[in-house]
Amino acid sequence: MWNIELERRGPGLLLRDIVSGKDAQVEAALRVLADLDADVILLAGFDYDHGLLAARHFADRLALIGPDYPHLFALRPNRGIATGLDLDLDARRGGPGDAQGWGYFAGQSGMVILSKLPTDSEAARDFSTFLWADLPGALWPQSLPSEAREVLRLSTTGHWEVPLILPDGRRLRLLTWHGSAPVFGAAGEVNARRNHDETAFWTALIEGRLPWAPPVPPFVVMGISNLDPVDGDGRHDAIRSLIAHSALQDPAPRAAFAPADPGQLGDPALDTAVFAATGGLRTAVILPDAASEVAEAGILRPAPEDPLSEAASAASRSFPLWIRLAP
Repeated sequence: MWNIELERRGPGLLLRDIVSGKDAQVEAALRVLADLDADVILLAGFDYDHGLLAARHFADRLALIGPDYPHLFALRPNRGIATGLDLDLDARRGGPGDAQGWGYFAGQSGMVILSKLPTDSEAARDFSTFLWADLPGALWPQSLPSEAREVLRLSTTGHWEVPLILPDGRRLRLLTWHGSAPVFGAAGEVNARRNHDETAFWTALIEGRLPWAPPVPPFVVMGISNLDPVDGDGRHDAIRSLIAHSALQDPAPRAAFAPADPGQLGDPALDTAVFAATGGLRTAVILPDAASEVAEAGILRPAPEDPLSEAASAASRSFPLWIRLAP
């Protein structure tokens, strides 16, 4: 899983950059993914388009230098979908902060699954239209306009359950999401509450407190929480509760290279991203169900002397994290 940060400011621009073969960030990302060679990978921060043209061209480019991913899965994200309301409280409507999820256009910064294994797309569940106000115990912000309760979705990007078809015919369900950054702009407290509740959604689903049946094991909760358990901004109790849930296990992927991060409380080896303003944070998690057996786990964070280091730095502020499940 990786927050690849391949977002552009307009529709079609990512496809243009992928096809050109000249975009430094795209080329760096391809090299990192070729080195990672995962069987299945969730990419967050990847622009969505009708027909998944950008994703298909990206997978084709990757197959020329590394793993072949014949199976793709993506749904339209909430980012950039207009609400008609002033959600960012700037006295104007129609801006990126007024969309269902922050975005300059519908489809910006979506998610895509690249897989060597087939996906059972017909059995996938999309929770992305679920209204924020309908979440049990929602931390609904009173600063938002009252009509937002009937319109605003919980998911900034999306919440999905996507079954993978394993070689023996069983299904492994991926529960994926990409939460809002907890604090930014005039609506910082709104985003902190929403970020908390986007993470809390999975706890509610697993415990059977939502209109859908809980996921059937084996499953893996994986995504960009944008919420470190101890450091940075945000309401940390949601991610702490999810990580410690009895139905899940935290393999705590670690990076072999982990420089000291003064001022942070968390273990820097667990950090999945480094930001100029905050330092290192554990912004992403992979949490298999408690009964699954994890053989290995790690974070691909190359040391400065590693030949892959330059590409990793050019690709994203985040690092890919991975687990290997025992058969």
